[in-house]
Amino acid sequence: MSTIELNKRQEQILEIVKENGPITGEQIAERLKLTRATLRPDLAILTMAGFLDARPRVGYFYTGKSGVQLLTENLNKLVVKDYQSIPVVVNENMSVYDAIVTMFLEDVGTLFVVDQQSLLVGVLSRKDLLRASIGKQELTTLPVNIIMTRMPNITMCSKEDLLIDVAQKLIDKQIDALPVVKETDKGFEVVGRVTKTNLTKALVALANND
Repeated sequence: MSTIELNKRQEQILEIVKENGPITGEQIAERLKLTRATLRPDLAILTMAGFLDARPRVGYFYTGKSGVQLLTENLNKLVVKDYQSIPVVVNENMSVYDAIVTMFLEDVGTLFVVDQQSLLVGVLSRKDLLRASIGKQELTTLPVNIIMTRMPNITMCSKEDLLIDVAQKLIDKQIDALPVVKETDKGFEVVGRVTKTNLTKALVALANND
């Protein structure tokens, strides 16, 4: 990965494998005048990071991939279900006032609105609630279904989607979160959410090789 900074010995190992691979761990250790046990952590790091590949009874060989290619490969392995968080859901009959209080107490930027069957019917953003509060309506009696973004204008994702695709949707739509949904015969059930914070956590985990 491009985020891994290789030490001098790891760079030496890469050069040896590039020039001589496939090559066994014992042969690499012999060239560096070190024991196989000493090299084991370095070989493990280089293999897990994708710089080297290893095959039983054959040895190590260089993958030929750049740091950027390895980073791209790893990004394309990150899926929504591994990083999604719990959604904050409200009923479509809730008042705008109560929605503002819920957003504040739950410390979220997006609320997902469901009907009596717990199916997704709308999304409420900070902007929606701010716009309503600036007007002259009575917020305690105004239901959220009057101001929410409705189907079919809701951008969604599923738990099997790639995080990188979700990130692109957030950028394209200029929104802060997406509902993670499960499709049923009656509609879409909200099972999670993906926010910019979730994406940031995924990148940090990738950088830390978690």
